[in-house]
Order: sequence, then structure tokens, then C-alpha cells
Amino acid sequence: MKRSLTAILSAVLFTGTTVSALAAAPVEKIQSMLARPPILCGRFDQTKQLVGIKKPLLSNGRFCVVNGKGVLWRTLQPFPNTLRLKRDEIVQMQGDRVAMRMDAKQEPVVRMINSVLFSLLAGDLGQLETLFQLDGSVQGNSWKVALTAREPALAKAIGTLALTGGAYVKTVTINEASGDHTEINFSTLQSGSSAMTAEEGAAFE
Repeated sequence: MKRSLTAILSAVLFTGTTVSALAAAPVEKIQSMLARPPILCGRFDQTKQLVGIKKPLLSNGRFCVVNGKGVLWRTLQPFPNTLRLKRDEIVQMQGDRVAMRMDAKQEPVVRMINSVLFSLLAGDLGQLETLFQLDGSVQGNSWKVALTAREPALAKAIGTLALTGGAYVKTVTINEASGDHTEINFSTLQSGSSAMTAEEGAAFE
């Protein structure tokens, strides 16, 4: 389960702090550059390097972010696996079988995890800046942001994050406190209702 969540940028804990005035200007500029359609789908390619293992773990698949509904993360290779995140639950599917379900009523952290993951994939820097110290820069139509967790518990769980993009988030790099390193690249991005397949749409119902 930990690796599934890491695949889509796992995190926890909220604080009420805001970014420093020094970082605010580029972050606001980056936020203005981001398109935030109600539906965004595309392909992801993930490379995960585990400590002590020379050969990286490769995976790819499709994802959809639907405003107000959540995230669908479908790993296609090397093994089919689906992770569906809604506001109040996380469900992991293997084929038609529910392999794992976490409900916010039993696990309050679920709501926080889902909020962070949605914010990352949707490029909602305003939400992320309550969780992380953001250091961003802009060059032409491209930008990059480094995120450092504000809370020790969050830093221990996720380590540091780095995002790059333009109108959309293009890459995410996760350096976990354990030493594991993950890079995720997004491509073939489509927005609007036609971006989702009928199967993907049904998964949000």
C-alpha cells in the first residue's frame, strides 16, 4: 500500500502556515500559468529506485483527476492495478476484486492524503503551500518548484518533492526519507469529458 500511494505522491498532515514573502511571488506566477480543467487524464511513466537494489522498478499506466470527485490511478504495466481516491476513501482494485479499502471514518488520515494527492496532480499550489515550503522559479513558459515539508512527521513520511511543468504538471520527483527515489513523468494529457473512457467515468460513480 505504501508503494501504491508513493506512486501518486503520498503525504499527510495540514498546518495553517503560509509561504514566506520571498517565495510567494514565483509561486503566484506559477499558479497563474497552470490550467486547471475540471477533468484531466493522461499517461504516466514511473521509475522507482529502491535503496540496495540496482535495477529500478518501472511502471506505466493512465490517470484521471476529476475536480470534486478525486483521482483514478491505473497501473497497466508491469501488473494491472487500480487505485481510486475519493474524498473519504482509498480503494485499491486488482481486476474486479477490492484488494484494499481505507475509509476516512476509520482512518482520518485518508482525507488528508487524498487532498494532498489531488492538489499535486491538479497543480493546486495554493493548497500545497499550507503543507510545504515552496521554492519556485519561472523561465519562459516553464516552471519548477521544490517542496520541503513543514512538519517533521510529513518530512519523515515523504522526504522532499520537486515538480516541473508548464500549463500542466509534467514531472514529479520524490526523494523519500528512506533514500528511495521516484520519478513520474506525465504525457498525452487531455482535458474535458472526452478525456475519460466510459470505464474510467464509471469508476467515479
